[in-house]
Amino acid sequence: MTEAKNKIAVVTGAGTGVGRAASLALMNAGFTVVLAGRRLEKLEETQKLGGNGKSLPVPADMTDPGSIAALFAKVTEVYGRLDVLFNNAGMGAPPVNFEDLSLAQWQAVVATNLTGPFLCTQHAFRIMKDQTPRGGRIINNGSISAHAPRPYSSAYTSTKHAITGLTKATNLDGRGYDIAVGQIDIGNAATPMTDRMVDGVLQPDGRKMPEPRMDSKAVGDAVAYMASLPLDANVLFMTVMASKMPFVGRG
Repeated sequence: MTEAKNKIAVVTGAGTGVGRAASLALMNAGFTVVLAGRRLEKLEETQKLGGNGKSLPVPADMTDPGSIAALFAKVTEVYGRLDVLFNNAGMGAPPVNFEDLSLAQWQAVVATNLTGPFLCTQHAFRIMKDQTPRGGRIINNGSISAHAPRPYSSAYTSTKHAITGLTKATNLDGRGYDIAVGQIDIGNAATPMTDRMVDGVLQPDGRKMPEPRMDSKAVGDAVAYMASLPLDANVLFMTVMASKMPFVGRG
């Protein structure tokens, strides 16, 4: 794996959950991490948890193109380059009947989960193709939902399937600039988003059952591994999931 010293990474949604775990793992691996998210206080918590790791909290809203542009302008101003982007920020819609999902709820999920990563990736491309040494790596947070849906998850699942298309297309488009793009699909990491799984979540057969979860550190370490590869190697897709979650087979 490559030496991470003096390498710059941006993590969106860095204030909680998987984004925080990935940020801490990247700092531990030697990256300087730009912590992006809506709530400065949460970003500062992540920074403190990083101990002696190098980081810079930058408030940014992934639904606001101007805020995204300001984030990458700040990266260029402070560091002059970008080596890794982890497109992690995401959200879901309320678990309602498909026909009752409002257009506004649908659009909010698409804006955060798909349009945000699209815009971040564009900014990253512009920086990475023109810097010296050229190139970099982009990692997209997919989901188990990029393979199979849960009940009442049409907006979230649709965006995560779309992220798979974005990963493939930008991996192809980035080749000429030494930009490697990959995706990590996560299942049941223990974060605030999955707290409801402890008491039980709806299954396809209509039952409500608790589901096993895993420590989010396992995901953070996986992101750090992907980020630390030399640019002539790439993890195109990786699935990291709770071993006993109901995904493989008919369970």
